[in-house]
Formats: sequence, C-alpha cells, structure tokens
Amino acid sequence: MRKKVTIQDIADALGVSRNTVSKAINNTDGLADSTREKILQKAVEMGYKQFSYVSTLSNIKAGMPILFPETSGFVGEIALLTTTFLTQSHFASTMLDKFQQEISQLGFTMNTHRVTNVNLQELSLPATFLPERVSAIICIEMFNLAYDKMICNLGIPVLFVDGPAKRSGETLPADQLYMENTNEITRFVNEMLQKGLTQIGFIGNYNHCQSFYERYTAFRCAMLMAGVPVEEKYCISYNHQDEIAEALASLEQLPDIFICANDFVAGDAIRALFSIGKQVPDDVRILGFDDSAESRISRPTLSTIHIHTQIMAFSAVHLLLSRIKEPSLDYRTIYTETNLIYRESTKLD
Repeated sequence: MRKKVTIQDIADALGVSRNTVSKAINNTDGLADSTREKILQKAVEMGYKQFSYVSTLSNIKAGMPILFPETSGFVGEIALLTTTFLTQSHFASTMLDKFQQEISQLGFTMNTHRVTNVNLQELSLPATFLPERVSAIICIEMFNLAYDKMICNLGIPVLFVDGPAKRSGETLPADQLYMENTNEITRFVNEMLQKGLTQIGFIGNYNHCQSFYERYTAFRCAMLMAGVPVEEKYCISYNHQDEIAEALASLEQLPDIFICANDFVAGDAIRALFSIGKQVPDDVRILGFDDSAESRISRPTLSTIHIHTQIMAFSAVHLLLSRIKEPSLDYRTIYTETNLIYRESTKLD
C-alpha cells in the first residue's frame, strides 16, 4: 500500500518548516507567491491527499484537461449560480479564484450566472444559463430552499457552498461544502467564560443560512454545556443596521461580548454601537467570522475566525468532479478547518 503523504513529508522534501507548508496549502497570509507555488507543485508531485485528482504535474503546467483521460480539449462548463455580487471582501471570492484556476487546468470553464429576485419568485433559470452546456453547478449565496430544490431537480451535478438554514432538519439532495462553524466559537465562549465574562450575546439572523444557524447554535450550546444562561435580550436578529442601533439603545446594560454571525455583521454592530455613543472594546467586545480583509484594517482590528479558502476550493473541485464521474454517489457534506484569531476588538483590560 502506498504510504500516505503528509505535510511533514513535503516540508522535508523542500527543506522548509512544516508551518510554511501548512500556510501554503491553507492559503494563509505571510508567504511569497513563489514559495507558495513551489510548495503546491511539490504537493502535487508527491500525491498529497488534497491534490489526489491531479495525475501529473507536467499536465498541469501544460494546461491539459487531466481528470478524464478519455477526453481531449475542454470538457464542459461549471456554472456558478449566485444571488449577489461576490466582492473581494466575500470569503468566496478568493476561494473561487483558486477553484477557477484548478478546473481550467482540468479542462473546464466557469461562467457566472446571477439569479435575480424574479428568478427566485418564478423558479426560473437565468437567461444566460444553458443546461445543455453545463457539466456541473456550484451555488454560492443561494439560500432560497424552494429555488435550490428546483436546481437539484435539473439532473445536473450540483454543489452548494453553504446553503439554506436546516432549522427544520430538511436538507438538499446535493453535495454540500461548509467552513467549520462550531469548534472555534465553542472554544471562544469557553475561554471568555474562564475569564469571568459570562454575559455573551449574538448578533445576526440565524435563519439567513446554515452557517449562521450553526454559529448561533454553537454559541448557545457552549453556554448551555457550561451551565451559563443565555440572556435572550442579548440575541439580536436584524435585517438593517438601524435595527441593531435600536435594539442596542433599548438595552439598559450591554453584555460583555457580542458574537456576530460574520465580519460584515460585526462591522454593522460596531457602527451601530458608535452611533449610540458606545466603543469597542471599552464598552463591549466583538467577535466576527470570516477574517475578511476589512477585519485586519478596521479600528479597532476585529477578532474573528479565519476561513481557509484554498482548501475550500480544493474540496469544491473534488466534490464536483467526483460527482460528474460517479453521479450515483451518496451525497456528501464536507467541513473545512477554521481558526480563531484574537485582535483588538476582544482585548481584555
């Protein structure tokens, strides 16, 4: 049996540290592009697990489609369906850059099709979407359950990156990819409780999507298991920033900490607090999620949870292409690692 290739094996082969290899594979900041590329190429050569669908490095360099050796030339379109414009601040933006790079080397193109409100209401496909040309679909920011079911019934392999909240337990007949939403929030809650900060709230609409729902339930479960009651008045669901300010202004006292559904929500919360004369972290501490570019330059800098977008891209490629080859596979749900990052917004006295 072939020996499993590890990160340490790659590090030893290149004479670099294990941490450096991990940063390259997980697309973490702090590496030169040339170093990252050299490490990723070595990982492909050695058959590291995340690159197992790639046959040879020479084929990658030549830009040849290598997943399906029986075909030649470009083998089809991967259609990206989304309800929003994915800005550079969105975690999926950097993920899709790597995803598109990988699938193009395997013989696929990627085209983006924006799903409008009219499409959602009528359960219709975007005019640019031609099913006969599409080999597979990747869905991002697609949280309308009825519409997503319609997509699943097209008879085309589909992958959801995040998806509708499964509050009722209902799920989609499709492969699903998520960032890990539970462990680091659980860790954060317990570390704060150990420091005597027991008044913890949550800001965000947990019905918006499954990731928000999982982050909210992780917060509540961590408090429950620690035997600390959740103050419902500190759980704020909102649709607009002014609603946060109204909810915050109605509180006689702020909690020690607000956990926010993501960095954008955290930004809204910080601005809402400022509008009522409150400061972060002096009056209340804030935790976000995503590790967006803005989180590193905001004032104060935002404590958050980092998503490894590169491994999400590789996982998306694996899920979609294996589904194309084997349509009868059982549906799979994959979670990729996340990491808690402390910055100024949760600074302790």
